[in-house]
Amino acid sequence: MRLNDLKDNPGAKKTRIRIGRGIGSGMGKMGGRGGKGQTARSGVRLGGFEGGQMPLHRRLPKRGFNKLNPKHFNEINLGRLQQAVEAGTLDAKTPVDVQALIAAGLVRRPLDGLRILGDGELKVALTITANHASATAKAAIEKAGGSLKLIEKKVLPADEAKRAKTAAKKAKKVKKKGGDAE
Repeated sequence: MRLNDLKDNPGAKKTRIRIGRGIGSGMGKMGGRGGKGQTARSGVRLGGFEGGQMPLHRRLPKRGFNKLNPKHFNEINLGRLQQAVEAGTLDAKTPVDVQALIAAGLVRRPLDGLRILGDGELKVALTITANHASATAKAAIEKAGGSLKLIEKKVLPADEAKRAKTAAKKAKKVKKKGGDAE
């Protein structure tokens, strides 16, 4: 093989169409923009502007909520852990946490923590430290003879007071509803 023999696979590189280079090119004159008028010019806002009428995207109600700083967890299934133990990349005797999974090559980087999911079967007793675990994962780990330690979330006193206040409000509302029903 020589350097002058190297080339891309057929169809790997698509040449772009050069617009506005004469009528003979097939993309000349109007350059694919159609006829005259608003859409032939730059700065078109047809999608949002409806001639002064309230646009559709503003007439519809807002839905949902996006967290400002969402947490991203490494998610791993029990089946992957079992495969790693069988392959010898993960030691069953040592505690399993994010750092152990990075060393084993199951996880690339630590992110905000670890979430264990219950897909697959676990046959080895593992000591796992994680931020979250699904109910099926917890049951499977305990069934295999292992243990699961969940990392406690830090709760600020202000948040705790707010939660207590909200819970009291809900309890009062339920009590009030219950009183009306009788």
